[in-house]
Amino acid sequence: MTTSTTTASATAFAGFGLGLRTDHYLPILADKPAVDWFEILSENYMVPGGKPLAMLDAVRADYPVVMHGVSMSIGTPQGPGAEYLRDLKNLMSRVAPLWVSDHICWTGVHGKNMHDLFPLPYNEETIALVVNNVRRVQDVLGRRLVLENVSSYLQYSSDSMPEWEFVAAIAEQADSMILLDVNNIYVSSINHGFDAGDYLCGIPVHRVQQIHLAGHSNHGTHIVDTHDQPVADPVWDLYAQAIHRFGAVPSMIERDDNIPPLAELVAELDQARSICAAVCAGRMPVASAA
Repeated sequence: MTTSTTTASATAFAGFGLGLRTDHYLPILADKPAVDWFEILSENYMVPGGKPLAMLDAVRADYPVVMHGVSMSIGTPQGPGAEYLRDLKNLMSRVAPLWVSDHICWTGVHGKNMHDLFPLPYNEETIALVVNNVRRVQDVLGRRLVLENVSSYLQYSSDSMPEWEFVAAIAEQADSMILLDVNNIYVSSINHGFDAGDYLCGIPVHRVQQIHLAGHSNHGTHIVDTHDQPVADPVWDLYAQAIHRFGAVPSMIERDDNIPPLAELVAELDQARSICAAVCAGRMPVASAA
């Protein structure tokens, strides 16, 4: 499959976005905030009708959207089901997303979705399985898939490589793109004791399509990716390193609990804009991730 024209280039900057949440439907439509695009949770809109789709259509009239899934389960042996991919493609036709993303993980077995993003063993066998699934999905969708690194709280005895090598190999072999979640990198680096800068260095620059920023909960002995807090200072620092290495990449903030007023999230997004602009202009010294 030729995919070079079916998704935005990693070098074609598309600005700064927010996750579209029900709390903000009406403020978005009323206030038209300074947001370049909104990221939707695909599964919330893979329905035949109702208020969510009506609100999405209204937002879509004013803003581009990107689609972000949480149930593709690209790491299971059977891969995504035909019905799921059909509904996903129908939603794509409706909203014409800038790109379509999901996670490098598994979410359930035997057709049962456990509604969590479980990490995979980092080894060659898993790479081959995921690459095969990604290629099949890309053939169905007719475009490159963008896949996100997840936060993790355990490691497998069968791991044979670091996570960044695993993520990079999938993207290169499947000719897919990467959604680099900077908060997830930071969370996992603390939980597993690796250097987050090493992670950034291991990711191929030309594969990074998007960056996620989010908050977490620090429990002292470990950190949990909760999306219920503002972006923490160490994550902002790592974001600056990411921009230093990858350049201006479309970036967004996720907030899924303790959701503040829209204006507060837009102000936080402006911080991402400022950091990106300062790093790209050489006004902000950062620890080099190159």
